[in-house]
Amino acid sequence: MQRFAVGIEFSGAHYRGWQTQQPGVASVQETIEKVLSKVANETIILHGAGRTDAGVHATNMVAHFDTSADRSEYGWLRGCNSQLPKDIAIQWIQEMDMDFHARFKAQARRYRYVVYNHPVRSALLHKQVTHIHYDLDVDKMIEAATKFEGTHNFESFRASACQSNQPVRHVHHCRLIRHGHYLVLDIQADGFLHHMVRNIMGCLLEIGQGMYDIDQIDAIFAAEDRKAAGVTAPSDGLYFIQAHYPEQFNLPKVPLGPHWLNMPE
Repeated sequence: MQRFAVGIEFSGAHYRGWQTQQPGVASVQETIEKVLSKVANETIILHGAGRTDAGVHATNMVAHFDTSADRSEYGWLRGCNSQLPKDIAIQWIQEMDMDFHARFKAQARRYRYVVYNHPVRSALLHKQVTHIHYDLDVDKMIEAATKFEGTHNFESFRASACQSNQPVRHVHHCRLIRHGHYLVLDIQADGFLHHMVRNIMGCLLEIGQGMYDIDQIDAIFAAEDRKAAGVTAPSDGLYFIQAHYPEQFNLPKVPLGPHWLNMPE
């Protein structure tokens, strides 16, 4: 058996998330597994670095699979990408030692949430960003974002359907960046809860509208109640952009994305 790691880019607009669902429900994982299995001529199970919600995108979702099929890395790439739908592409593939695991060896995961803050929506960015047409107090939002850094109980910022055993997470950085008409939330943590990033973004947007002050975030944390944290931001603007692994695995370094945003790394 050989183990391969892959880097996957996908638009999640037409999928019910990464994870395989019940029959008849399109998922990114199942779509890729079917193509890999055809190329390998055997059943392939794909393990991803994380799960994404319905409508969420990825610029470099890392996953791995095991196979006894004898194919070159170029053969895997060409064979899979020629059969995958146009909204999913394998960007790279690399043979790994059997101790690599895309999920359990990941030390951190990183997301970007992109808001297009402009009076007029963009047709070309449909389902790729969250459009906010009204004015926002961006400076206040930038200051508020730093409140999420560090170790916190994120009970108030996870979905009621979240299946995680405990809500404590360590956020390495949480930065809101103004980039032209875009507002980009860049957040990295040791792990994420269901809807955690979208709920944080929803909180920041409400602060940007003047609905409450920055210090209210402390009270939301203390409440440990989802009802205290306000709206969940739409899935359209959310991107899984990176998973961090120990240097020994020597995975390819790729631009963080989304690529059309043209942001500094």
